[in-house]
Amino acid sequence: MGNIWLDTGWLIPLYSLMGVLLSVPWSPAFVKKTGPRPAGYVNVLATLVALVHSIVALCYLWGQPAIHWHFLWFQVAGLAVEVPFTISGLSLGATTLIIALNLLVQLYSIGYLEMDWGWARFFGLLALFEGGMVMLVTTDSLFFSYVLLEILTLGTYLLVGFWFNQSLVVTGARDAFLTKRVGDLILLTAVIALYPLAGTWNFNELAVWAQTADLSPTTATLLGLALVVGPMGKCAQFPLHLWLDEAMEGPLPSTILRNAVVVSVGAWVLIKLTPVLALSPVGQMVAIGLGALTAIGAALISAAQVDIKRVLSYLSSSYLGLVFIAVGAQQVGAAYFLLLTLGVAMAAIVASTGSVILTCITQDLTQLGGLWSRRPITGISYLIGACALVGLPPLGSFWSIRTLLDGLWQAGDFGLVGVLIVTNAITAFSLMRMFGLMFLGPTQVMTACAPEPIWSVMLPMMAMAAMALHAPIILHSMALLPIGGIGSMGILLLLSSLLGGLLGVVLYGVRSHENPDKLLPGTLVDLLANDFYTPKIYQNTIIFAVATLANISDWLDRYVVDGAVNLIGLVSVASGESLKYNNTGRLQFYALTIAAFVVILGVFMSLATLAA
Repeated sequence: MGNIWLDTGWLIPLYSLMGVLLSVPWSPAFVKKTGPRPAGYVNVLATLVALVHSIVALCYLWGQPAIHWHFLWFQVAGLAVEVPFTISGLSLGATTLIIALNLLVQLYSIGYLEMDWGWARFFGLLALFEGGMVMLVTTDSLFFSYVLLEILTLGTYLLVGFWFNQSLVVTGARDAFLTKRVGDLILLTAVIALYPLAGTWNFNELAVWAQTADLSPTTATLLGLALVVGPMGKCAQFPLHLWLDEAMEGPLPSTILRNAVVVSVGAWVLIKLTPVLALSPVGQMVAIGLGALTAIGAALISAAQVDIKRVLSYLSSSYLGLVFIAVGAQQVGAAYFLLLTLGVAMAAIVASTGSVILTCITQDLTQLGGLWSRRPITGISYLIGACALVGLPPLGSFWSIRTLLDGLWQAGDFGLVGVLIVTNAITAFSLMRMFGLMFLGPTQVMTACAPEPIWSVMLPMMAMAAMALHAPIILHSMALLPIGGIGSMGILLLLSSLLGGLLGVVLYGVRSHENPDKLLPGTLVDLLANDFYTPKIYQNTIIFAVATLANISDWLDRYVVDGAVNLIGLVSVASGESLKYNNTGRLQFYALTIAAFVVILGVFMSLATLAA
């Protein structure tokens, strides 16, 4: 029986794709009387089947060697391109997490988007995300990983632009798509360059090749930079981080999936390329530098935002900055661990804040407050997610961040240890600041009547919080949790979490100061609230340069290219109009004209001969 589940493991991503096809009959173009809701139920059923298959397969495969499949894509002129897939304990674990979160998001969407008529399109796109991510974590090819990343980018564009009749939604979808294109083009150059160097796109074979590869410093540096810049856009790292904030204009249920796992797919590919990245010390330094800058910078920015979704987007970017640090420092195990803890913790946070937005009809933190007495279950779910995202034992992120801290300390990277401690403290402050503004303090107009939402929103939210709460227990039962005492790094991590969280509660929960923002200089608050003025810098540099070049090109096209063509046409029309008056129909006039031009041509040739 075990062989059946494992041998058919390649069917797992196909279940969700079947859901996409089955959603078509309930699209607005076909629906007349039934409404679009069956499309959601069909996709939930397909995802449930995929989850059962993945869990059973994981139980059978755990502790066993990986299973490999190769599917022939095309063959022509002696060239055969195959699609390799690998089912291992790691890939099946990631698959199970992705499918479980997508199932909960679909159940959450049934309540959150109850009155929306775009169910078929929305659930179909969620299923596309699920299938694409499952294939991404199981494929063993860099080339097909790139193809799947492009498919997921298209899915992001379509989901962010779901409500396409709103201008901000269209702008957010466009900016997210174009920003990712920057990293994608650079990553494509690395993908193309790797094949003639290594002779393969297989991740395992690339790792073997990297052990003996002899590249020139220039080639290694360019390759390493390209491999870092590509996932940088996918993971919303500075300076390609603005798209994640604008992508929040899409439906909030899709935000749960995007901030928890979709935004991590670029980091997954980068982690697999860690042996190749080790060939480039410059690439490693850039990964660490970008990760450190984004981790601290995005955490600081999140602590100054008043929009719930903006806080969440910058916290996701900040946490993925830690993953980039782990990759640059060659801490592969810690990087995978960080992705896992980010997924379960961020899902619980986004789901709980989404339920607040649903019933309070606002995402402005300054308009919220006093929800704890009205929304205790939501508040508890938020606290579980927040504690799971920072270094508070025994929850997941404490162990993942501590694993990274131990590795950095043993490697002598004491500066990076400080970066992680400071980032964790700021993250704890930002999360508890948001908790204080939403759930503590006086009741406001928007929260005076804000009960818990319907069960179809509550149950998935509670399930996500339960996943974040029980993740350490599950990992410990699988002997994957490095529990061996808190240690000195764990004490530092715990103290930073407590310090940051306590400061956030005192300033914004207890409201010990009438306006805590005034404790800092106004210029600093404005700097953080406006994302270090990054949008304005883009506007005055890159966008200005592109707009100027576009205007110059338009002027040249309008007045030089079109002007020359129009001049030729005008001359042709004018000469034709002039010549038509010479068509008298008299033979004498034509003979005279020919004779005149013969005389002129003879004079011209005589002068040319004399001049020679």
